Amino acid sequence: MAEILVEPIEQYALGQKKKGKTLFSKVGVVGCGKEGQNIARIASWHGMEVVFIELNEEKITSALDNIGKELDSRIENWGLTVSEKRAIMSRIKGSTDFNDLADCDFVIEAIRADEKTGVRSIDARKEVFRKVEAVVARDAIIATNATTIVVTELASELQFRERCASLHFFVTSPEARIIEVVKGLYTSDEVYERVCTFVKLINRDVIPVEESAGIVSVRLYVTLLNEACATLMEGVATMRDIDKTMEIGLGMRLGPFKAADVIGLDKVVRWMENLHEEFGNQKFAPSPLVRRLVRAKRLGSHVGVGFYRYDQEGNILDDETILSKKA
Repeated sequence: MAEILVEPIEQYALGQKKKGKTLFSKVGVVGCGKEGQNIARIASWHGMEVVFIELNEEKITSALDNIGKELDSRIENWGLTVSEKRAIMSRIKGSTDFNDLADCDFVIEAIRADEKTGVRSIDARKEVFRKVEAVVARDAIIATNATTIVVTELASELQFRERCASLHFFVTSPEARIIEVVKGLYTSDEVYERVCTFVKLINRDVIPVEESAGIVSVRLYVTLLNEACATLMEGVATMRDIDKTMEIGLGMRLGPFKAADVIGLDKVVRWMENLHEEFGNQKFAPSPLVRRLVRAKRLGSHVGVGFYRYDQEGNILDDETILSKKA
């Protein structure tokens, strides 16, 4: 009788001990407000496991609900299926414990502004970087989704500064197929290339940007908004016609006033103040018109009123704008 050959099959096992780990198989997000939700949804959409950190269970539930609602909109308008939504949501988990980031190979800081002061503190963001470094592996990348804050400053107190980089997801157009990627003073070439690989894996084009407060998008946008406000205050044209001119005449997806409402006027003011402090150029100082609306707590579409008024679905209500009403 012929001898039966027995081949060990352990090497083919799919158990956790044997299963290989692919690049960016798990991504961490610290802070899951509007920006963090956008990052989590996009990464999960492209097959990555995501864990996000929030302050409490209430914020975790709110973030997951908002991501679910955004996906429901994709089902209605973009052809996403219910089963695809379930698969995307199954890859997103929320936690209050930084230790749950331990096996992430890429963590992005996207913390909210302080609810009382409206400021995203540099010290708070540095603390996030320190907490992340304390739990992740040596080769894990730590990044910030920043615009006016330079990553070199955030990384300056870490043990392995070369692992840090910066990238900017666009909130005015979540499906914009570009991401600005910034290489800081300490960022290694290898880490920068890996961040660029991540951007390509989520089907975005890399816009390489030298480290500068405001990068490209914010520096140009706030200058445009200030000039639009000056044009409006001079009575050159109405707000709607200024937006219409930029949208139809110059092909912008949103005019400067509509874009400000989507971004949030309080956030726009912080951008302007940071750039004004950094460069000392008056063109970056917030327009009195923007300041007036922020003081009145008319912060944009997310609160129902900014430059325009909005219904519960986020649609501009009518031809009457907030500036035609008494504050």
